[in-house]
Amino acid sequence: MDTKVLRHYPGRMADVGGVPVLRALPQRGRRMVGAWCFLDHAGPSHFESGPGMQVGPHPHTCLQTFTWMIEGEILHRDSLGSEQPIRPGQVNLMTAGKGIAHSEESLGKPDFHAVQLWIALPKDQRFMPPRFQHYPQLPRLQSQGVQMTVLAGAWMGEQAPTEVHSPLVAVDMEAAQAASATLDLRPDFEYAVLCLYGDLQVNGELAPSNELVYLPDGQTTVDLQCGAGSRCILLGGTPYEGGVMIWWNFVGQSQEEIEGFLRDWHNGEGFGAPVASPLPALVAPSLEGVHLRSPGEAAAAD
Repeated sequence: MDTKVLRHYPGRMADVGGVPVLRALPQRGRRMVGAWCFLDHAGPSHFESGPGMQVGPHPHTCLQTFTWMIEGEILHRDSLGSEQPIRPGQVNLMTAGKGIAHSEESLGKPDFHAVQLWIALPKDQRFMPPRFQHYPQLPRLQSQGVQMTVLAGAWMGEQAPTEVHSPLVAVDMEAAQAASATLDLRPDFEYAVLCLYGDLQVNGELAPSNELVYLPDGQTTVDLQCGAGSRCILLGGTPYEGGVMIWWNFVGQSQEEIEGFLRDWHNGEGFGAPVASPLPALVAPSLEGVHLRSPGEAAAAD
């Protein structure tokens, strides 16, 4: 396999609700992988004291939020009236569509580790009605010494139950012992691999835990060399034509559209009933004097 097609994109550290996260998407060099437009690796963190993750009510538009829980517990509340804990091995999937608000709070467990993603909805379905779904069980399989959980899409004959609206895939992979695996890929998909912990090589190249390793479409296999006790996540999907614009918690197609979402949030309109959370709602940063790059401008700059 030609390893020259691999591209490495270092992530950046951020803080979300008191939890350190590595933000792997979006970044200047790589905005999306298929319809996946946001990837935070949150933790692992250990809270000796204090409340843990605390993210007050905030809005989303034109996307799905996808939370994969590895350690700890979070309570999700939203403006549809949903109130759902998420525990290790489970997925919470929230479809924002035309607009939804939610909050996330740790439930007192000292350890926290999760992967949080956004999926940009197809352009003709961006304003679908909002929805929340909880998935307590997901397909698991073992191949070539790697334990795999299929989070979204189809993988090696297994189909995840998570309801997504674009051709995509997400797989969590663990290796208790050192393992080498050659995995089949769809040539119409682009892919990315993020090491969550341990030692990992992709096509013979080191894949440190602070870098996203990107594989363009057109490839049919990928080689993973997994160290004992390592874990990674693989994402893929058909390239999202035209891209999206992301600002704060909004996904849109123009600055005017996002300015409209911002006005609605400030005015208490368009995001459903107040979220039944004790936490204060988040205040959106000002857009005054800010020029957001259009999806086309962002793609040209990458």
